[in-house]
Amino acid sequence: MYQLCYASQAKFQPETLLQDLRDILSEARDFNVKLKIKGVLCYADGCFFQCLEGEQNSVLNLLNKIEKDQRHSDLTILSQQYILSDSHFSDWSMKYIGRHSEVHHYFEQLGSSKFNPLLLQHESLQHFLQLLYLIPEQQL
Repeated sequence: MYQLCYASQAKFQPETLLQDLRDILSEARDFNVKLKIKGVLCYADGCFFQCLEGEQNSVLNLLNKIEKDQRHSDLTILSQQYILSDSHFSDWSMKYIGRHSEVHHYFEQLGSSKFNPLLLQHESLQHFLQLLYLIPEQQL
């Protein structure tokens, strides 16, 4: 199983934020089911964090598509690796986590007053993934 995590900056207009997020999640869930990709999308404070897990070619092809999406910019790959275990997010084609007190608290521990996935390094990234796994999925 291949895992890829990235961060990016949203380019939404405030008045279209919710609809844009709904569209992204709908597209991701449909596409990911076809490619057997699992994952999580976290959005807060104008930033995205996404972790994708699946067959390497499928994940990299999806990344290529994501990089071309005009709804975000400044995509930064935080990690890409083979993982030995099954998917952290095997129950979700795309789990969604928005603003959440536990996420906010986690980034405060990293020294940030807001959601900033660029702060995630190897160990903190793994802890963050565990946190996202444990937080119940949120609805838009």
